[in-house]
Amino acid sequence: MSCRDRLEQALARIADPKGEGARACLTVYAAAARAAADAADARAAAGISLGPLDGAIVTIKDLFDVAGEPTRAGSKILADEAAPAKADAAIVRRLRAAGAVIVAKTNMTEFAFSGVGANPHFGTPGNPHDRTRVPGGSSAGAPVAVADGMCEIAIGTDTGGSVRIPASLCGLVGFKPSRQRVPTEGAFPLSYTLDSIGPIARSVADCARADAVMAGDDYSPPEPISLDGLRIGVVEGVPLDRLDDTVAAGFALAVKRLDDAGARVSHEAFSLFDDMAAANAKGGIAPAEACAIHRDRLKRRAADFDPNVRVRIERGCAIAAADYVDMMRERDRLVRAMDARLAGLDVLVMPTTAIVAPTIAEVADEKVFAARNAALLRNTSIVNFFDLCAVTLPVKPAAKLPAGLMLAARNGQDHGLFRIAATIAPLLPA
Repeated sequence: MSCRDRLEQALARIADPKGEGARACLTVYAAAARAAADAADARAAAGISLGPLDGAIVTIKDLFDVAGEPTRAGSKILADEAAPAKADAAIVRRLRAAGAVIVAKTNMTEFAFSGVGANPHFGTPGNPHDRTRVPGGSSAGAPVAVADGMCEIAIGTDTGGSVRIPASLCGLVGFKPSRQRVPTEGAFPLSYTLDSIGPIARSVADCARADAVMAGDDYSPPEPISLDGLRIGVVEGVPLDRLDDTVAAGFALAVKRLDDAGARVSHEAFSLFDDMAAANAKGGIAPAEACAIHRDRLKRRAADFDPNVRVRIERGCAIAAADYVDMMRERDRLVRAMDARLAGLDVLVMPTTAIVAPTIAEVADEKVFAARNAALLRNTSIVNFFDLCAVTLPVKPAAKLPAGLMLAARNGQDHGLFRIAATIAPLLPA
């Protein structure tokens, strides 16, 4: 199909009144996207390509700057008072230059501060596997847009799991790069220290294409490697605590298939997880930095925040400056220690989330919301804290809701991780 034909199908899905388009896509760039699609088709007819994303239908999260419009970040406060962006975000410029067709901005948790994906201001998109359930967050509209055919690749951000959680809950592939790999200029921040930018798609190859463009990197398809002798560390301890039945069954099956395929599977305990918990006991890095970003807004318009987001930012405002400095220094030490600990392994594996997607109704209760949010973020946040790269692959045993298998590797090992993911993905029940 031509790019224009694929775009028209995506626009029809977005506009379908019976679908999730109104909740998943907050701004639709129909005219600009049609012009970009026609240009991509003209290049294809002339035998010209701008790269691996030329003609791909892409959405971007609501927190990326687009010149001439306010950047909402899922917030009605910013919708009211943010000045129009003066320039496109860095990754938006790179996507456009590569010939990607940006069709829409996708919904998100307000200010990207939750793994649940609920938004009281613009609505919560229904999970494609069960519309009564949340899609995961904070990049909530992104997986729904991919799964429902509104785009082919969705770009989100990941501070504690906000790409990998929604990808996992919606049965898709999601990639969190090494933090320094993709520029965050023009992305509304949650945590200056932990923010990263990554794609959600149906395949490892599509995520690799988008990552290469956003990183300004040369692209080559992630060729599978031999599993024979691949050193896979199965994480023990906290990441396996209190898994729901679907996640536990899917994870056990995935590990068995890796073992059967000839990988060198070892079971690894990490005292560094306890050190991470001790460091974060002072309040956590993201809440402290979120307070620095939002404290003026809190003073002026506290009532207009999502209450679940507001309470987390307020906790960050209670963190002492000395405790924040202590956390940052301790994190630096632990990042170096984890990098050394992983030197003998090619990849770590663990469940992406401890639970499947909660229902929208249950997370309407603030106490239940807090518990489900913690369960969703627990494993993915390990990767951000220790400055690793990671990918989630879909695992869907029988007719159950999807779960995710998370593969994590040392910072800077993104290319190798894509090759490992391309090898492992076909082995999993999805």
